[in-house]
Amino acid sequence: MKQITYAGESVITSDEIGTVLVELTAALAKKGLAEAVVIPICDASGLDHRTAELVIGQGNDVLAVPVDSDVDEPDFAAETEELRTQLRKLNTSNRTSATAYATSSDEGAGAEFDYDLDLAVFDDFDGDADPK
Repeated sequence: MKQITYAGESVITSDEIGTVLVELTAALAKKGLAEAVVIPICDASGLDHRTAELVIGQGNDVLAVPVDSDVDEPDFAAETEELRTQLRKLNTSNRTSATAYATSSDEGAGAEFDYDLDLAVFDDFDGDADPK
């Protein structure tokens, strides 16, 4: 089992939930996002199952550490799969094309944007409203 520390509080959950939670937190943070999730937790005996609500992602630290326990790990397979599905969706959205297309007008539809700015124009700017 793993102990999850979040916002100064600690809860216990399964190894898989702890691992996927950290992976999902990192993936959200990498994209500059945050998301509310519900994870299954249990007490030290592994018998009393509850849920915890967390906001994970950018600006939210999650620590998962192994916990020694003599009890069987709780079966949170369904909840683990839900978190894995969220992670897959997030990772799939990373694979979108890096090429942007104009769609605001019929004339520009399908045309590629040119992100290569001519910075020389700005080098000669003297601060007044009319660049030279």
